[in-house]
Amino acid sequence: MELLEAVREDLAAVSLPLALPEAGQARTEVRNAVAQLDDYILPRYRSLDAPLLAVVGGSTGAGKSTLVNALVGHPVTRSGAIRPTTRQPILLHHPADAGWFEGQRVLPTLSRIRGTVSPEPLPASRAGATPDAEAISSLVLVADPAVPQGIALLDAPDVDSISDDNRRLAGQLLAAADLWVFVTTANRYADAVPWKLLLDASSRDIMVAVVLDRVPAGAEAEVSADLRGLLQKEGLGAARLFVVPETDLNGLGMLPAETVQPLQLWLRDLAADAAGRSEIARRTLNGTVKALAGRVAGVAEAVQGQERAAASLRADAEAAYRDAVDRILNATKDGALLRGEVLARWQDFVGTGEFFRTLEQNVGRLRDRLGAFFRGEPPPAVRVEVAIETGLQAVILDEAANAGEDTDQRWRSDPAGRALLGTDDLSGTSPGFADVTAAEIRAWQSGLMELIRTEGQEKRTQARWLSFGVNGLGAALMIVVFSMTAGLTGLEIGVAGGTAVVGQRLLEAVFGEDAVRRLAQTARNDLHARCQRLLQAEQQKFLDRLPAPGADAAHVLADHAAALARLAECP
Repeated sequence: MELLEAVREDLAAVSLPLALPEAGQARTEVRNAVAQLDDYILPRYRSLDAPLLAVVGGSTGAGKSTLVNALVGHPVTRSGAIRPTTRQPILLHHPADAGWFEGQRVLPTLSRIRGTVSPEPLPASRAGATPDAEAISSLVLVADPAVPQGIALLDAPDVDSISDDNRRLAGQLLAAADLWVFVTTANRYADAVPWKLLLDASSRDIMVAVVLDRVPAGAEAEVSADLRGLLQKEGLGAARLFVVPETDLNGLGMLPAETVQPLQLWLRDLAADAAGRSEIARRTLNGTVKALAGRVAGVAEAVQGQERAAASLRADAEAAYRDAVDRILNATKDGALLRGEVLARWQDFVGTGEFFRTLEQNVGRLRDRLGAFFRGEPPPAVRVEVAIETGLQAVILDEAANAGEDTDQRWRSDPAGRALLGTDDLSGTSPGFADVTAAEIRAWQSGLMELIRTEGQEKRTQARWLSFGVNGLGAALMIVVFSMTAGLTGLEIGVAGGTAVVGQRLLEAVFGEDAVRRLAQTARNDLHARCQRLLQAEQQKFLDRLPAPGADAAHVLADHAAALARLAECP
């Protein structure tokens, strides 16, 4: 019971949200498995000595209701020409067995309605043309002493009913049966729909009795032999076969008693044999658990397929945004940001005349020149920061938009991803991303300034420089960060290279070469981390569409399937 209840709980928690080819069938398997656990397996394990439930099922117009009426000897269930005729499943039981069925022991999703035995034929007006809601959600219980104690008969809707609800209900009732009385006719016994259910019964090792109804006189041997051959071929050779000849009904719409006497006696013999009933219940139960093991294994594979598909979609999004981060960082390494507005503002800051010539002639005299330089009117270092913010923001926005477009295309090339996106357009950047990016860049610049201040605290002799030069030193450090791995090492490679060297020499004059290298690397690492956070937050608009990862649900279900298979082998 502990295993079965765990299986039931884990199956009920299964989610198959991705639109994979096998997902629809797997969802049906989950619903059916949970229903069968509730309707049959768990109740039967709890009550192995309960009466057998014999479900009378078959195709439209096969004569199920007429057969059930004949078995008890008076009209109980509806029969008629208008389809579907069975609007409510009717369960007939001996009065002494009422306690087994009045509660929710079996078929707990169906409410109970207490019916009465009527000695008169049912009026045609009660054989309505379509099923109502109550017919699908309720089970009519009829206590009748004509039903042998130890077995109950359930008149089920047509397995090929024109009503979808009736067909589903018929399948649910058959899945709850200890044995199945399958009713067909001489001209319908080879129909595909009932045979599908017969094969399901075979997979459960359920006891099956086949009633061949309305067999024309003289055709009994030929039709019976053909049907037996089909049963043998499909692994149902042990099924009992009962033949009901074609005959007129009496005034009450009843078959002559002798036509159903063999089936009636067989059911009475089963009911009278307690050990035999127990054997049938155990056989059907073990077969059902074995079939459930296969069903759970199939669900485990479907869950694993969902996990693989979700992981693939997640990997696509993460790869697109990870590549975007790499491109952003590459753009900050190759000197590209030292062009245009950034270069112009930096040149405004340091000048391009006497400052460069002095640096070129005698780098060792830089400290003296810087002292005079900074004691004058403070240069517009803030303009350099703003230009860097604007340029870096443009790069990040562009690459984030490229990553969104790339992820959108990858997902739409996959059916599961396409279904998750629907008509929503997630390409490009999210609303407000530009403002968030600008704020993050400013936070990076503020952090960089704090590095300058922290490092300057150890240079007491230079405190007077830092008191009014921290913004300038910060701008210089940004320039160095954007050129530190670009191979820009000398004035001869052009203005951009010379510009970077100016910034580097300025910082080295204040902090020393090792400190500059450490500061630049720290600033670059911080920029990398901030870009990663920005792009990871941006990719979340895709990842939020994915189902939350389960707690290894596929492996748990696979283990359940193996345990169920072992349980099915227990005597």
